Amino acid sequence: MKFKSLIFIVLAASMTCTDIYAENNRPIDIALWENGPLEKNDDEGKAYDENVRIYRPSIKVFLPEGKNTGRAVIMCPGGGYALLAYDHEGYAYADYFKHQGIALIVLKYRMPHGNHKVPMSDVCEAMRVVKSHAAEWKINPDDIGIMGFSAGGHLASTFATHYPAELRPAFQILVYPVISMDETITHSGSRENLIGKNPSKALIDYYSNEKHVNAESPRAFIALSDDDRAVPVENSLRYYKALHRYQIPVSLHIYPTGGHGWGYNESFRFKKAVHDELSDWLRSF
Repeated sequence: MKFKSLIFIVLAASMTCTDIYAENNRPIDIALWENGPLEKNDDEGKAYDENVRIYRPSIKVFLPEGKNTGRAVIMCPGGGYALLAYDHEGYAYADYFKHQGIALIVLKYRMPHGNHKVPMSDVCEAMRVVKSHAAEWKINPDDIGIMGFSAGGHLASTFATHYPAELRPAFQILVYPVISMDETITHSGSRENLIGKNPSKALIDYYSNEKHVNAESPRAFIALSDDDRAVPVENSLRYYKALHRYQIPVSLHIYPTGGHGWGYNESFRFKKAVHDELSDWLRSF
């Protein structure tokens, strides 16, 4: 399926940026890169405008009420490295994690737009910010995981396989993820938007994350549908096999139907099943 035929639901959110925990346990909005981004793209100098996919790199933090395990999840919405589906692959999960005593941090990362290093740079900065606020937010700095959907799953698995030592995620949750840049199985739109139309072999290999799993890779939960026509199942199978080869704990869940992009949508027939299984997995360690 061509990228242009994919439909991602994106609802713009009106936000007031603050780094102080607001009254009534409202989410905290924090802009990243207070002193300017480490990696810049072709949007540098342009105004942030989500209508043209120029996102302000930021995080929205949903802290649990009452029960608090000290665990946190940084979530990367999908969108083919062209846009961010940050509602049904982001904010909609706040209550799900809150009821488990887990903090949810939804990341708005910048699109590559000429620099493939930009999204990964934003994830790293998000992890740094969360760790720096860990005591204030009652988060265990050694129990922060990464989660992503579709191209956001590629970004999450990139972080899980290329992380700086001090930013290692404790676990990874990947939902119908793009994993490989191998043209025979990748999602062509994500690949082109990230590394261009004619990428070098070095770039293809670097972002084929199944090739970078090692004994230090974090444990993983992977969920997808067998009838996904946008991102071939082989992406998840290769990643599972790589993790299994290194004896990394990994839980793979393939549902018979659902296609691609279901996120938190009620229309996904196996929504309760995947959420129950993810909850059980999160309680297993």
